[in-house]
Amino acid sequence: MTFDNITEDGRLWAVRYDGEVDNALYIILDRWNDVRWLRTFFKNNFNDLVSHFKITDINQAINDTLDDAERLQYLIMDISSEADLDELFRHLEPSRMKEVLLGKEKAKIKNRRQHASWLRIYAIKLSQGIYIITGGAIKLTAAMQERQHTLEELTKMEMVRNFLLDESIVDSDGFEDYLRELK
Repeated sequence: MTFDNITEDGRLWAVRYDGEVDNALYIILDRWNDVRWLRTFFKNNFNDLVSHFKITDINQAINDTLDDAERLQYLIMDISSEADLDELFRHLEPSRMKEVLLGKEKAKIKNRRQHASWLRIYAIKLSQGIYIITGGAIKLTAAMQERQHTLEELTKMEMVRNFLLDESIVDSDGFEDYLRELK
């Protein structure tokens, strides 16, 4: 596994998993902008779409996803040096009230019309304002453990977290040291 710098200032990174041609962020953004991939996804998860979001039109689901993907991509890719990433990413576990070592976080669109956004970008928080994106998903159920594709995202987050801990990386300083040692 390697890490791609997404922002010029080193505040946002994305995992490039072994064997992948691109990093986790670019892979999910490509999927979320691929109408064929989205059509297949929503057909395969139609019952969740209907039961949790009351949407029966796959074309509407595709259009909503394309709109949200564009908004999320804009938020992520156009982060200014003054932007606070801690405002974008929130604790994955809503009951978690305090910071934890290499916390699991999520980003999603807020204040969406019609229904809540189902797009999620998952990340590990290295330090205040510094994150490593591990992946993302279309979350149509209440809990990530309910579906294989979201459970895989939890597994990837834990794998990246364990990798960081195995390399004695517990914060952004340790991550910077690790990257320097690779050069």
